Amino acid sequence: MCYNHEKEWRREFDNHTPSPPSAAARSAALLRVRLAETELRLEQARAREDELSCQLLEMKRFISIMEILESYLKRRFREHQAPPLNQT
Repeated sequence: MCYNHEKEWRREFDNHTPSPPSAAARSAALLRVRLAETELRLEQARAREDELSCQLLEMKRFISIMEILESYLKRRFREHQAPPLNQT
């Protein structure tokens, strides 16, 4: 009789202890962690893309200015190289 009482007590105790998470719950938790990591990397990549886009725009402006200066200097050089037209 004492044995049966202990058995009932153990059954009650087992009902109150949390069972280990199932494989599906562990997989879901792992997927949530991986999703959070992926979203963080995506956010970082987008920030880097914005930074690089700004740098590219600055470089394009710089090149445009250099091309304007180059054409101006070439024109001035040609003007100085050309012999003067009939100055009488």
